[in-house]
Amino acid sequence: MSDQPSSSSHARSQGAPDVGEVVSLVVDYARQETVGPLRGAGRWIGFGLAGALSLGVASSLLVLGVLRLIQTEFAPTFAGRWMSLLPYLIALVVCLVVVAIAASRIGKSSLNRD
Repeated sequence: MSDQPSSSSHARSQGAPDVGEVVSLVVDYARQETVGPLRGAGRWIGFGLAGALSLGVASSLLVLGVLRLIQTEFAPTFAGRWMSLLPYLIALVVCLVVVAIAASRIGKSSLNRD
C-alpha cells in the first residue's frame, strides 16, 4: 500500500468543511437574515398599528362631529324628505377627504433604512 493519504483526508487538509459545518453555517446565515430584520419589523408594525388605530378613532369622531353639527345647527335647512340625506353625504365627503389626506402621507415603502 502506498503512503498517500486518501482523497477525503486530502480534501479536509485543503480546508473543505464537512457537512456539519456547512449546515451550521447555513442555519446561522438564515437566522441572521430573517430573525434580525423581523425584530426591527416588530417595532415598526407596532407603531403602525397604534397610528392606524388612533387615526381611525379620530377620523370617526371627526366625521360624527361634523354630522351632528350639521344636523343640529342647520336642521331647518335640511327639513325635506330627501334633504335629510344631505348631512350624511356631507359627512361622507369629509370622511373621503380625511382618507385621501391620510393616504397621501404614506411614504415609507420598506423596512430598510435608507
